Amino acid sequence: MGIIKHEIPILEFDTEKTAVINPTHDRLDLKLPLKCVFAFLGEYIDEYAKNSETRQVETFISATKQYPIYVTKYMDTDICLCQAPVGAAAAAQLMDFLIGYGVKEIISAGSCGVLEDFPESTFLVPYKALRDEGTSYHYAPPSRFIDIDEKARKAIEKTILEHKMNYLEIITWSTDGFFRETKEKVAYRKEEGCSTVEMECSALAACARLRDVIWGMILYTADSLADAEAYDPRNWGGNACEYALKLCLDAVLKIG
Repeated sequence: MGIIKHEIPILEFDTEKTAVINPTHDRLDLKLPLKCVFAFLGEYIDEYAKNSETRQVETFISATKQYPIYVTKYMDTDICLCQAPVGAAAAAQLMDFLIGYGVKEIISAGSCGVLEDFPESTFLVPYKALRDEGTSYHYAPPSRFIDIDEKARKAIEKTILEHKMNYLEIITWSTDGFFRETKEKVAYRKEEGCSTVEMECSALAACARLRDVIWGMILYTADSLADAEAYDPRNWGGNACEYALKLCLDAVLKIG
């Protein structure tokens, strides 16, 4: 069908999957495992790699940072493991690269701000994301929301219940503007049913859909915007990173 033109550039979408620069343009001798954990867990990914049966197989080089790409042995299964960069554009670029070199089943995890009164370090599962970022519009036609893959959500649900935790699905607000979460906009998003805010979910869902792979996300609560008059950074999710990675590894095994 080709490009769908619009007066506003961000609302244009090209159905063509092949680009001038493709994720595999470097033609690396690299074949990644089918399953992947692509997580916004900071340096904890590297710490896990140092203390487990994990090897680095490649490095993704961006203009600002190098991202090690690992393959870890977990429950006798090879799983690609990679730290995800913050921000929709950077995260989608790296995930697209991983998909290009072989991954097809992906679970992500990361922190989120809360728009409702959730305790810190609560684990939540988005089933739909509001697309208030720019990257997703390069991967999917314009829409207000995008759904998260049901197969991935079912795998996450099974994992969370096995860990004897509460399972709660929510709508999340994905935004590019961390410092543009105004009082009126927060109230508007809450009216639309959004319970959390983060910066990547809708973009990664769109990337996965275009590339025909399975992707899902586990969020853990960090700062709070529930009271627009008194922003509370809390402890940015505390020590939930370690447990979030464990949930991701267990969940990705259950896809399929």
